[in-house]
Amino acid sequence: MKLRIERDALVDQLTLASRGVNARGGGLFVLTGLHLRADGTGLTVTGTDLDLTVRTQLRTAVETEGETVVPARLLTDIARALPSGEVDVQVDDEEVQITSARAQFSVRTLPTADFPTLPQPSGDDVTVPAGDLAEAFRQVVRAASSDDARPILTGVLMAARGDGLRLVATDSYRLALRDLPEAQVLGPGQQVLVPSRALEELGRILDPSNDVTMRLGEREVAFEVSDDAQSAQVTCRLIAGDFPSYEPLIPDSHDNRLEVDRAALLDGARRLRLLARDTNAPLRMELRPDSIELTVISQDVGSASEEIDAAYEGDPTTVAFNPDYLIEGLEAAGGDTVELVRLDALKPAVLRTPGQGEFLYLLMPVRVS
Repeated sequence: MKLRIERDALVDQLTLASRGVNARGGGLFVLTGLHLRADGTGLTVTGTDLDLTVRTQLRTAVETEGETVVPARLLTDIARALPSGEVDVQVDDEEVQITSARAQFSVRTLPTADFPTLPQPSGDDVTVPAGDLAEAFRQVVRAASSDDARPILTGVLMAARGDGLRLVATDSYRLALRDLPEAQVLGPGQQVLVPSRALEELGRILDPSNDVTMRLGEREVAFEVSDDAQSAQVTCRLIAGDFPSYEPLIPDSHDNRLEVDRAALLDGARRLRLLARDTNAPLRMELRPDSIELTVISQDVGSASEEIDAAYEGDPTTVAFNPDYLIEGLEAAGGDTVELVRLDALKPAVLRTPGQGEFLYLLMPVRVS
C-alpha cells in the first residue's frame, strides 16, 4: 500500500473516522485502530466499536493498492503534528511509514485479518435535506440519557408521522420532540430507535447545503453524506425495545402561559447557574404578571437572584427547574422569544417557540419547600 495525500485532508479523515473507535477496544484490541484501504477510488478510513461505525472516503491518487490497521490515536496525533504539505504513506510488512518533508515516522500495524467485516443495511436509499436533519438532531439528541444502564433512553425515536418524520428523546427528566413534516424516510407506522451517540456524530459532519442518504436495515441504519471529493458514512446498530409512551405527557390545554425574551432568560439562567454548579441547587422562577424573578439558593455557597421582564398569564406561582435542563431547552428552542405553558409544581412544563409547532421541550419541575 502506497499513496500521497495532503496533510490537512488526512487529518480530517482520521479525526472523523476516529469518532467510531473504542479507545479500549471493547475486548478486541484491533478495534483501537483505524482500518485504512487504498484502491482505485482513493483512501477509505474506518473506525468502529461494533455498535457505531464511521467510514470516510477521500478521492486521492493511489500508487499501490492495499490495506492495513494502525493505532487510531497515535496515527491521528502524528498526522496533526506533521508540517503542512503532502504526506507519503507506505505500508511494508508490519509497519507503516509516514513521511512529510524531513519528518519520518515508522509505526507498527495491527493484524488486518482481525479487523471485523462490518454489515451494511440492505434497505432502499432515502434522501433528505441535511440542514433540516442537522437542526433536528441539535434540538433532540441533548435530551437522551447517557446512562447505559437504561439503553432504551439512550436512543432517539425516529417514527413516521403522517407524511413526515418525528424525532423524540427523553432521559425521564425532560423530553425533546421535533417534527420534520416533509421528511419521508420511514414507511407508514414504522419506527426505529437509533443510538443518540450515532446521531450526535452524524450531526457534526452534516453539511446543511447537501443532502443525507439514509438506508435502513433490520438491525442497522446507515447515513451517508458526500460531495465530489469525499464522503462519510455513519452506521449503527438499532436499539431493541419499546420507547416509553410519551404522548399522554403533552397537554392539550393549559392554565397559565409565560412569554419571555429567550436570550434574556438564557443569560439570566446561565449567570445564576454559577451558584448551582457544584450543589445541584434548583433554579426557582417566581411568576408575576409583567416579570419573573429567578433565584438560586445554596446553603453552602450563597444565593443569587435576577428579575427579567416577561408577560405572564395565570395565577402568581413559583416553580423550580434543574438549571442545566432549562438552559439546554432554551438553547434548543431558537427564536427571539419562548413560551412556557402548564407551569406547575408537579406537572411537566412545555417550552416552545411561539408560532412554531414543530419543536417542543417538556421539563419536569423540581420540588422545593
